[in-house]
Amino acid sequence: MELIIKNLTKEFKEVKAVRDITYTLDNGVYGLLGVNGAGKTTLMRMLCTLLQPTKGSITYNGTDIFEMGAAYRNLLGYLPQDFGYYPDFTIKEYLGYVASIKGIKLAIAKKRVQELLEKVGLEKVQNRKMKKLSGGMKRRAGIAQAMLNDPRILILDEPTAGLDPSERIRFRNLISELAQDRSILLSTHIVSDVEYIAKEILLMKEGKIIHSGTLGDIIEAVPVKAWSVETEKSQLAAYMQNYKVANIKSCGDKLKIRVLSEKETDMGTEETLTLEDVFLYYFGEKAGVEDVVL
Repeated sequence: MELIIKNLTKEFKEVKAVRDITYTLDNGVYGLLGVNGAGKTTLMRMLCTLLQPTKGSITYNGTDIFEMGAAYRNLLGYLPQDFGYYPDFTIKEYLGYVASIKGIKLAIAKKRVQELLEKVGLEKVQNRKMKKLSGGMKRRAGIAQAMLNDPRILILDEPTAGLDPSERIRFRNLISELAQDRSILLSTHIVSDVEYIAKEILLMKEGKIIHSGTLGDIIEAVPVKAWSVETEKSQLAAYMQNYKVANIKSCGDKLKIRVLSEKETDMGTEETLTLEDVFLYYFGEKAGVEDVVL
């Protein structure tokens, strides 16, 4: 299975939301990482045929996805940031309703709904109304509806937004399991969502893929080192003016800070770079000391 994006561009009047993106997806999890407004949702909506590109193409196994039409959408599962549902439907009723819209035969739909309720951990609450669900349960119901047609391509837009840490871990484990025999594109601005499960990571900024590769590739390419530094509180302003500061911890009269520096000068204890450091390097801004509460 190959989903090939070639020279893809999307313009809205004077704004280029997506700029000349070329990439190939096969089986596994791909993490699309960037801040809000980077163009991630626009890219995903084109991959779902909800938006026509201004330029470029998307092909599935050599055929243009817009020419494939319904045949392509039958291979696709999509979880948008905000998915619609009838609040008075139970989870089971909601999934049955979505299955009918997708044209899944009733006997197959009933079996598939029960399988997915078990897979996402909602079988014990399947008769609870959608309006009564927690944020985590709603996202799991969203994943289930995206999986009803057993898609070869699963596209998830900010799937863990608003989830607590335990729900986020459960979600990541589920995605890893589902990725064994399908392509999953997961868009997020939460670094930990993709750090441990993504086969490849795509960093998107201002409509462009500015860097991509495995976690190791991404970290190795960043021209900075991370340092743990103990300093006086009076020196914080200077550090924040001259470096990107990832963490600040108050330790009595002093501060312990994590600093990213392109300089080779030893300024403390060198630490291992993380994807969070990479995110700060590419997307973070030098903060002013007035933003920090000690």
